[in-house]
Amino acid sequence: MTVSILCKAGKKNVLLMKDDNSRDGHVENTHGIPKKGKKKRGPGPRIKTLFFLWFPEGSERQAISLVSTMLLWTTAFLASLVAAQTYPPDVVDQLAAASLPKVKEWLAKNPQGNCTLETAVRRKEWMDLTLAQRKEYTNAVLCLMSKPALTSSAAPGAKSRFDDYIVVHVQQTPRNHGSVRVYTSNTYPVLISNPYADLLLTLAPLLRMALRASPSQRVWIQGISTDPANSPLFDGSEGSMGGNGAKASYNGIMIPGPYDRIPPADGGGCVTTGPFKNMTVNLGPIAPILQLTRNPRADGLGYNPRCLRRDINKNSAAVTSAKDVYDVITKNNDAHWFQTVMEGQFPQGKWGIHAGGHYTVGGDPGGDFYTSPGDPAFWLHHTMIDRVWWIWQIQNLEKRLKEVSHTRTMSNFPPSANGTLDDLSGLGVLAPDVEVRELMSTMGGLMGKFCYIYE
Repeated sequence: MTVSILCKAGKKNVLLMKDDNSRDGHVENTHGIPKKGKKKRGPGPRIKTLFFLWFPEGSERQAISLVSTMLLWTTAFLASLVAAQTYPPDVVDQLAAASLPKVKEWLAKNPQGNCTLETAVRRKEWMDLTLAQRKEYTNAVLCLMSKPALTSSAAPGAKSRFDDYIVVHVQQTPRNHGSVRVYTSNTYPVLISNPYADLLLTLAPLLRMALRASPSQRVWIQGISTDPANSPLFDGSEGSMGGNGAKASYNGIMIPGPYDRIPPADGGGCVTTGPFKNMTVNLGPIAPILQLTRNPRADGLGYNPRCLRRDINKNSAAVTSAKDVYDVITKNNDAHWFQTVMEGQFPQGKWGIHAGGHYTVGGDPGGDFYTSPGDPAFWLHHTMIDRVWWIWQIQNLEKRLKEVSHTRTMSNFPPSANGTLDDLSGLGVLAPDVEVRELMSTMGGLMGKFCYIYE
């Protein structure tokens, strides 16, 4: 019987198990290097070498079984390495790491109970999770999509717990965008458990475990700003957040910026690969960027089932590099300018990393200003936004944990009073009302329930 099992050893293929008729115990090189001569053996059974383990003659079945098991272990090990890739830290990562002593110094002066740098949950980039962890997250999102909605009386189109998030986002868009609540309103509902715990318990622990992926910097995966559709986040594999949409014709996104519009990329149609290939979008559209069937209700909350569509767009991602993020953090010394530059200065043709990240996903509902949380990638993007805000805050915690900006209405329309730390979150069934001041710190915020940092 001949058994040949090849593996790589540098640039050479080596035979790990030899023919039965070979009596020497040496590994044979398959590149034609002469074999060593045979050795004289004393009495006793012949032996053969297998991964440096010795087996007596006649034990081929046991040897093959062990080899098979070892190969499976090796394959699983290598797969785990691929599933948890690392990469050189970019300038934003370096800034975050260099700033941790400031956090430690602040905690020494302002103890937060049991929340310390050592006990804080460390949120990780998507590809720093194992394949199993990434699948656990996407399965949790799918689980939310299988649970009945809490908002269906006000929104007949809401069919799941997942849809509840979209309903509240639609209802609160005029007060939570371009306002004092822009960051806290998207951070709060994905971080805590509350009286409506069944809405969040499935998703929140996994978000606490790890998530901060977004095209606004390397946290989506290094290089996504140049080729997002082929990144591990959107490559359509089982460990991704689903693939790009099929190629479909549309005119792009009309928005002031480096272009008069964001040109379309290679998608725009239904997502057919990855965990969300069979997902049904129920709500909207309200402000679509694609040609879609109108919602039966003017407020977009009627039932309008259709597929998830995406156009993973490198043109939009081009304004979301690590340098763009670094500049937002380091060149804006007060909350007003940090928030203004982050969200975009559209009259000046500057999209900002917030809008740039949203339109990197595009499609439907990801490209709809009101219903964008209906694409599961929305939540990774906004966890990235939370990370950028956190890194900005820790440059001067004493000042920036108390600093908010903008008014109480979107872009101050209609005109309204300046927002304050006493304003309420206002997230309906997603979470009980708390003051904005309780949502400012990742360590000790929400009366001690927040305790996390970012890697």
